[in-house]
Amino acid sequence: MNSTSHQIGWKTAVAIVVSNMIGTGIFTTLGFQLADITNTYSIFLLWVIGGILALFGAFCYAELGSHFKGNGGDFIYLKETYHPILGYLVSWISLIIGFSSPVALAALAMSKYLSAFNFSFGNGFAIGIIFLVAASLSFSLKTSSKFHNFFTFIKIAFIIILIALGVFLSNSESVGNSLLFDDSWKKEMMLPAFATSLVFVTYSYTGWNSASYIAGEIKDVQKNLPKSLIVGTVFVTVCYLLVNFIMLKHAPVAQMAGKEDVMGEVANNMLGNTFGKVVNVFIALQLIATISGYLWVGSRLTQAFAKENKLWKSLSVGNKKGIPVRAIFAHAVIATLIILTGSFKEIFVYTAFILQLFASLAISTSYFIKKEDRKIFKSNVFYVFPTVFLLFSVYILYFTFIHNPKESLIGLGIVALGVILYLIDRKLTRSKV
Repeated sequence: MNSTSHQIGWKTAVAIVVSNMIGTGIFTTLGFQLADITNTYSIFLLWVIGGILALFGAFCYAELGSHFKGNGGDFIYLKETYHPILGYLVSWISLIIGFSSPVALAALAMSKYLSAFNFSFGNGFAIGIIFLVAASLSFSLKTSSKFHNFFTFIKIAFIIILIALGVFLSNSESVGNSLLFDDSWKKEMMLPAFATSLVFVTYSYTGWNSASYIAGEIKDVQKNLPKSLIVGTVFVTVCYLLVNFIMLKHAPVAQMAGKEDVMGEVANNMLGNTFGKVVNVFIALQLIATISGYLWVGSRLTQAFAKENKLWKSLSVGNKKGIPVRAIFAHAVIATLIILTGSFKEIFVYTAFILQLFASLAISTSYFIKKEDRKIFKSNVFYVFPTVFLLFSVYILYFTFIHNPKESLIGLGIVALGVILYLIDRKLTRSKV
C-alpha cells in the first residue's frame, strides 16, 4: 500500500477524469455527426445519452473500484469475476488501443489545429509531443501531479472562456449557423447513423472510468473515488452540451460536415482569423493534458498487468520513485506506431468500437457484487445502472459493426492477437514452473 505522501487527493483524481474525457473527441466528432444528423435536438440527445451512460458507468466503477482494492481497473474486475483470459485481453487492449490510441489521436489533433498557422505540423511533431509528455511523467508522482494539474487547469479555463464567448457573442448573419429546431429529430433518431454517431459520442466520454485504474494511489478511496468520478463526469457532460451549442451556433453545416478541426472553423467565425488562431493554440495546449492523463493512467494498468505475465514482465519495473517508466514509454512507442499506420477516422472508429465492447464486459461484473458487499449503493436500484449501460452498448456495437465493418474487424483482429499472446504467455509460465 502506498504511503499517504505518495497518494493523490480527490481534486487531482477529478483532474485526471476531466483531462481524460475532454480532449480529442469533443473538438473533432461533430463534423462526423453532421454528415448524417443535422437536427439540433438530435445532436443534443446524442450527447445527453452519452453523458447518462458515462454517469451510469461511473456509478458502476465507483462501486467496483471500492470493492476491488488497488490499481488495475478492468484488469482486476474481469480477471477476478470471470476468467484470467478476459483480464489479460482487457489489459492487452488497454496497452494497444485503450490508452495508446487516444494519445495518438490527441497528438494528431494537435498537429491538425496548429496547421492553422500555414505550417505543416505533421506526424513528426505529434510523435515528439508524445515523448516530451512521457518524459515529464517519469520523475515522481509529485512532479506528474503538478504537470498534469497545470495543463488540466489550462484545459478547464479554456473551455469555460470558450463557452462564455460562444454563448454571449452573436453569430455572423453572413456566415449562418447550424441550429435546426424542428420535428426531423424523430426521424433521425431511427436512423442507423444515429447509433453510429453514438460511437463517436461514447468515445468522447471515454475517461469517465480513469480514476478507478489508479484507486491504489487515491487517499480515502471509498470516499474520494466516487466523488472524483461523479464530479468529473457531470462537469464534462455540461461542458459538452455547451460546446456543441456554440459550434452549431457559429458555423453552418456545410462548413463543418466531414471535418476534423471543427472548432478551428467555428473560432474563425466567432473571433476572426487572428483570434481564431489563438483558440487553435489553446485547443492544442489543452490536448497535452489529454496525452498526459492517458499515459499516466494507462501505464499503471499496464504495470499491474505486466507484474502477472511473463511475456510483459519487463514493463512492470518502476524507477526509485515507483513511477512505471517502462510502461509509460511503451505506450508512447505504440502511439507512435498507430500514428504511422492509420488515418484519423479509421483509428477513431476501431478504438471506439473495442473500448465500448470491453467497457461493457467490465460493467457487467458489477452484477456479481452482493448487495451486502456494496460500499456505496445499498439499494437494488443500483442494477438500473449496468442494465441501461449494457442495453445501449449492444445497440451501439451492432450498428457500428454493420456500418463500419473494416474498422470493427481491425479492432477484433487486435483482440484475436491478444488471445494468441495469452496462450503463449500461459505456455511460458508453465515451462518456468
